[in-house]
Amino acid sequence: MKSPLRQMCFCVIISCAPALAQKTAPPSLPAGASLVSAHAPALPAPRPVARVNGAVLTDRDLLREMYTIFPYAKQHNGGFPTAMEADIRRGALKMIEFEELAYQEAKRLQMTIAPERLAASEKQFRQHFSDEQQYEAFLQTEASGSRQVLRAKIKRSLLIEDFLKTEVNDKSAVSAAEAKTFYMKTPERFEVPETYALQTISILPPRARGAKEAAATPATPEEMKQMRARAEEALKQAKATKSYEEFGVLAEKISEDDYRVMMGDHRAVKSAEIPHEILAVVSKMHPGEVSDLLQAEGVFTIVRLNAHYPSRLEKFGEAEAALRAQMQSTKAERLRRELDARLRKNAKIEEL
Repeated sequence: MKSPLRQMCFCVIISCAPALAQKTAPPSLPAGASLVSAHAPALPAPRPVARVNGAVLTDRDLLREMYTIFPYAKQHNGGFPTAMEADIRRGALKMIEFEELAYQEAKRLQMTIAPERLAASEKQFRQHFSDEQQYEAFLQTEASGSRQVLRAKIKRSLLIEDFLKTEVNDKSAVSAAEAKTFYMKTPERFEVPETYALQTISILPPRARGAKEAAATPATPEEMKQMRARAEEALKQAKATKSYEEFGVLAEKISEDDYRVMMGDHRAVKSAEIPHEILAVVSKMHPGEVSDLLQAEGVFTIVRLNAHYPSRLEKFGEAEAALRAQMQSTKAERLRRELDARLRKNAKIEEL
């Protein structure tokens, strides 16, 4: 769950009505300053999009959240892809409703923000503007020119942040013991498949542009004859290489598959993904060996085996950090959904 203060301070956003947003890309300001320049047209008054227990949420709140969800909007001229816009809007609306409910609950619980923390947050917020003019433009747009209003917005964000920390973040912590129990109960999830680290030099049919197209573009008998001749010459050169680098340089020079730009290196490939004709050979090779000429899927291939990694069970120590992070994320999302449902249960929410 993102921090509301982080959203307010650190996301690049634009503060304008949706119709204007379709024409104007969000300005690339650090730390989320919603800046409208002195030369920009005046913005329409905020339009209500929802009421949450009487509190009004506006189209500006909604648009800001939409840009948080889809930060690539500036690559789309400040708008959203047509196929995605409705879903982005729906998700953003639910999020701003949820944050308003969280804020109201924090106030009901009489949660407070220490004055010195509020002052520090306000100071930190101001540091994200390049100059006073930028800050004043933001203040006019987002807080009606009032520093008191801005301070109240920052306080609201901090209260939401603290409430969610108590109700979601703190409760979603996963101990090493919990992770170990999960690990022991689901060993199949930690099985690391057998892999082979391979380099290849491939000779393709002349009409094929890559290994994937080769099988779909079968060569004529004459083309096969020409391919074999090129492949046999490539094999002589490949057999003369003595290292990963030498084979890789040769692959860059003469290979015709897509991996030539990476020195023919396929990295670690799962055995299940290797054509059986090639797997039957490499499974009997030793690291550093170069195969004879192989033919699979319409391609002549020469393989260098760099390493073989048998299947194994990942040790708990290897998996622990990622596992705990994944478990915590899953738990936090469940707690957030449950909290959202609980807060909405007796709330009056009107979407306008």
